[in-house]
Amino acid sequence: MPSKTLKEIAKEMKNIDICMFTTTTSRGVLGARPMSNNREVEYDGNSYYFTFEDSRIIADIKENPQVCLGFQGDKDMYISISGRAHMDHDRATLAKHWTKGLDMWFKEGVDTPGVVMVHVVANHIKYWQNEENGEVKI
Repeated sequence: MPSKTLKEIAKEMKNIDICMFTTTTSRGVLGARPMSNNREVEYDGNSYYFTFEDSRIIADIKENPQVCLGFQGDKDMYISISGRAHMDHDRATLAKHWTKGLDMWFKEGVDTPGVVMVHVVANHIKYWQNEENGEVKI
């Protein structure tokens, strides 16, 4: 089975702006929503997303932290990342991962009431590109 490195996958992800972030709802149904994949961050097996504390994604993660991130890139590249999500409220940590583009949704930056960062730690990465597919060692 072919095998890309994490660095090669990170390079592919750098060109992808949106991922489909899938959680399991309280009724056991899978729920997916588009989330911005911060292209200014070098992917190392950790992903960071910003949302509001009272959002459905946070309610789902509190019930079941196992999530899946789906990406579609150039040249028929598809990436699936399974991992465990947790919330981070620490303003210093949020600031470390903050980028200017987030100001569109969070008008007061990391001080926006109710803002929270979702940190996803990958435990399984698969990819497909044309006839090649494989897993990435984490």
